[in-house]
Amino acid sequence: MSQSFDIAVIGATGTVGETLVQILEERDFPVGNLHLLASSESAGHSVPFRGKNVRVREVDEFDFSKVQLVFFAAGPAVTLSFAPRATAAGCSLIDLSGALPADQAPQVVPEANAEILASLKKPFQVSSPSPSAATLAVVLAPLLGLLDLQRISLTACLAVSAQGREAVSELARQTAELLNVRPLEPAFFDRQMAFNLLAQVGTPDAQGHTLLEKRLVRELRQVMALPSLKISVTCIQAPVFFGDSFSVTLQSSSAVDLAKVNAALEAAPGIELVEAGDYPTPVGDAVGQDVVYVGRVRSGIDDPAELNVWLTSDNVRKGAALNAVQVAELLIKDLL
Repeated sequence: MSQSFDIAVIGATGTVGETLVQILEERDFPVGNLHLLASSESAGHSVPFRGKNVRVREVDEFDFSKVQLVFFAAGPAVTLSFAPRATAAGCSLIDLSGALPADQAPQVVPEANAEILASLKKPFQVSSPSPSAATLAVVLAPLLGLLDLQRISLTACLAVSAQGREAVSELARQTAELLNVRPLEPAFFDRQMAFNLLAQVGTPDAQGHTLLEKRLVRELRQVMALPSLKISVTCIQAPVFFGDSFSVTLQSSSAVDLAKVNAALEAAPGIELVEAGDYPTPVGDAVGQDVVYVGRVRSGIDDPAELNVWLTSDNVRKGAALNAVQVAELLIKDLL
């Protein structure tokens, strides 16, 4: 591709932002000028890109008319503050924070619903869903034609990196303190995270559901175009640095044909199906990889209409940064 595009990345010093820049380089994305942006606290840092160190500047001072596309890889407040400025300058955007409403910036997972991009108008506004929703959508997409899906029940075992660099540092510190028989003083988490499981990620509402759980349900329904699908979800914090894992039960209205399910998963893009008798893990398989690993594909113990699967993927790479870059690749190919 001879044409190049001037691009900005907001949140460039975060775990997702840095990975996003890395993937842009790995996939030879046609970047003309790359502008790395962050808060005043992070301005002045440098991020490597194509053999050079690109200096990070303050987002407050940036002129969005300099770029054609911007990735929002910071928090919702940042997106809500700067997305209107970007759009007013004629700049298309891909938001990873979940801050924008679906009618303004639809959620897109290329393996599941890329076709909706064709209905958008410039400047484009697209959301890349939460890593959990993106991972699940990749696996559900090839199964929708095989199952009359009635309900999804899942437990999401989430890596601490979903909460940023500070959470990763906290898990490392707690682990070191415990291994060295030193008193443990939790800081980022409200209790021991190392060698432990926390039953919720975030603060629950009056009904006991967290924002992350409600976001996952909302985004998954939208990406799969199943607004009435019943979904029950529990997100737990696992003592893992990178790599989310999911135990998923799909309830169909009729008996599941496992041979067809396995064939569909084997042929689907973005999926690595692990052979029967084995299973994938985040550390041993998913971290650093660009696919969702699927294993333990089986029917229910006493219900042939039930399908159980185990999934794992790199939440920062596959679930967040790569999905956003893949959306950008579709935009520049067909639309920008």
